[in-house]
Amino acid sequence: MTKQKIYVLNSLIFLFLISAFTIPPMIGESRVSFFEAFSQSGSMSAEILFGVRLPRIIFTFLVGGGLALVGAIYQALLRNDLATPYTLGVSSGGAFGAVLAIKTGLVFQLFGLSTISVFSILGSLLSILIIYFVARNRTGISTFTLILAGVTISLFFSAVILFIHYLADFTETYRMVRWLMGSLDVFGWNLPVTLLVFLVIIYFYFHFNIPAFNLILAGRDVAQSKGVNVQALQKGSFFSASILIGVIVSMAGPIGFVGLIIPHSIRLLYGSDHKRLLPLCVWIGGAFLVWCDTVARTIISPAELPVGIITSMFGGPFFVYLLIRKKKS
Repeated sequence: MTKQKIYVLNSLIFLFLISAFTIPPMIGESRVSFFEAFSQSGSMSAEILFGVRLPRIIFTFLVGGGLALVGAIYQALLRNDLATPYTLGVSSGGAFGAVLAIKTGLVFQLFGLSTISVFSILGSLLSILIIYFVARNRTGISTFTLILAGVTISLFFSAVILFIHYLADFTETYRMVRWLMGSLDVFGWNLPVTLLVFLVIIYFYFHFNIPAFNLILAGRDVAQSKGVNVQALQKGSFFSASILIGVIVSMAGPIGFVGLIIPHSIRLLYGSDHKRLLPLCVWIGGAFLVWCDTVARTIISPAELPVGIITSMFGGPFFVYLLIRKKKS
């Protein structure tokens, strides 16, 4: 691209990011005055803005950024542009934990997380451990076996979830289905802050290994010849990315296609250099999901659509486009 086109593209992306933090807070059933919210701490506008809308927008941004970040990492590790954060079955493990918690009816809090979130994280960790022990070998992690193990584990947990559905009553089934659609409805700052801590720590681990990720795109042998410890990189990245996905799924449920659309779109626009790719994934992925959530909560207001429906409406056609484009190439 010419410098002029790059300047226009950067300007559009900057405006897109700014709009995600300025327009959605103003959209909702109740009218909010920014002046009143910032000038009168106990006013209704302040309660709505700082207690409901901003926590949700920040949380949504972190979820979208985390999904896009992990999508970029999985695509690099597996060297497959069609890989997503849910390719390895981690979300199915988390979903299994969540529906199990709903079925058992246990109620407790751990580090501010609900029973469903705790069980979901444990289910994701179980899935991660099974996939890792199946896919590892003497030279590291076999990407081919990793994908097959992920698909197998995903199908297994899906079957167990259907079995739990069959045993559940109407109320439990409704809660399970609603959770599986994904939800970004949060109150207060507990979940946004918790997710922010996980995202920052894991992002800096990936940022530290950017040169290695760039080399591994050229192949395992090339990366090793340049001094990259491929086995350690695969193991650390796999566990870090999977843990982040497990946390996101436990808090927001499965939200598809963000980790596919955003990394691939950024590669088409800016190339595959992870020094630029990773931060852009976080920022654009977060802003993209904020706007998807804004559409989901306003399109049939006062009712609210699960955000996963909106992302799937964007992601389905985009995935078909990628398949056609890959076939032609």
